Amino acid sequence: MKRRDVIKKVSLLPLAGVLPLQAVIAAPPAAGSPVVNSAGEKVDLFSELGVTPIINALVTMTFLSGSLMLPEVLEAINTTSHDFANMYELQDKAGARIAEMLHAEAAMVTSGAACALTIGTAACITGNDQQKIRQLPNLPGPQKEVIMQKSHRYLFDQAVRNTGVKIVDVEGAGEMEKAINENTVMALYFNAADSSSITHEDFVAVARRHNIPAFIDAAADVPPVENLFKFQKIGFDLVTFSGGKMIRGPQSAGLLFGRKDLIEAAKLNHSPHECPIGRPMKVNKEEIFGMYAALKSYLQRDHKKDWQDWLDRIKFIGNYLSGIPTIVSETRIPKGPANAFPSMTVTWNQTKVKITPAEVVKQLLAGKPSIFAGGRDKLSIGVVLLQPEQVEIVAKRVKEILTPAIQ
Repeated sequence: MKRRDVIKKVSLLPLAGVLPLQAVIAAPPAAGSPVVNSAGEKVDLFSELGVTPIINALVTMTFLSGSLMLPEVLEAINTTSHDFANMYELQDKAGARIAEMLHAEAAMVTSGAACALTIGTAACITGNDQQKIRQLPNLPGPQKEVIMQKSHRYLFDQAVRNTGVKIVDVEGAGEMEKAINENTVMALYFNAADSSSITHEDFVAVARRHNIPAFIDAAADVPPVENLFKFQKIGFDLVTFSGGKMIRGPQSAGLLFGRKDLIEAAKLNHSPHECPIGRPMKVNKEEIFGMYAALKSYLQRDHKKDWQDWLDRIKFIGNYLSGIPTIVSETRIPKGPANAFPSMTVTWNQTKVKITPAEVVKQLLAGKPSIFAGGRDKLSIGVVLLQPEQVEIVAKRVKEILTPAIQ
């Protein structure tokens, strides 16, 4: 997982002893444990399918199934799975409540932020024109265009190009101004890009002068919670966030919110309508309820306490490893905007402890339990996705691997 180059490093001060884990954080039991089925039997589907459960000691990644859903999200899914619902009504009413929570004109739940990119772009092309909705991605006439900064091109602009548009690269507000023409339907801003030649404010200003929607992809950009409101205040017409990252909703859910006319058009380009481009990207009722519950919970959380809990986890692991000769543990806080939360790095003198960070990563993943960490020159350990009892498990396993390598 790529990290930002500019980080804040804070050395951990050695303490007299290791903090008791109970003082670090309290949370529900670990996910993935055996459950009881309707016959009263314990069922472990990981074991039944031969799938290895993994402790994610890094960051949210789709190939590692994102993050873990909050208990209230699981409750929302379980308590709504026993009845049918009219999906048009559910999307409308859940969207209205989500919009209210986000201080937006309108909102909807999508099957991830990538889906939001596709149907948001479709909305900018078609509006509520049913003929255009049926024709996407093969509209007759000149190809439609979307403006992006060159430095903002990324893998997920494929989700935009799925609608049949051509992406036009620009550098600076002047080039953006000149690139807009009668075929331009949207301007897309990738918030987590390494660099930008146009500020958020100038990007929106140019788009507004030409009456084209400005869309921002901020999929992984909470925390801080304020980002959920920031980009609307700047003036972006459409905003998307992933639901399955730090908001901790369903991994296959996302949020799209902004201008009401565009959200209504996005709904027309999405399931449960039967012919639009977004039909294969359907989101079920449990995901909509789950996403609603996740956002409600996230907005109500004590984010300062969460941040301190993460720092306490880092301190716990650092102190657990402090007896290893030459060990240095540091807190890392990427500048963001993506994954802007505390993690840690661990380094040591490899002439005194004869093992590389890359080998430690390999052994962590191959061990039982399997632990996913990162790093080549430094061992990178993420703490925000760990269950409470896993903090000590990770610390213990790292120590077990390092100790035999001491010379």
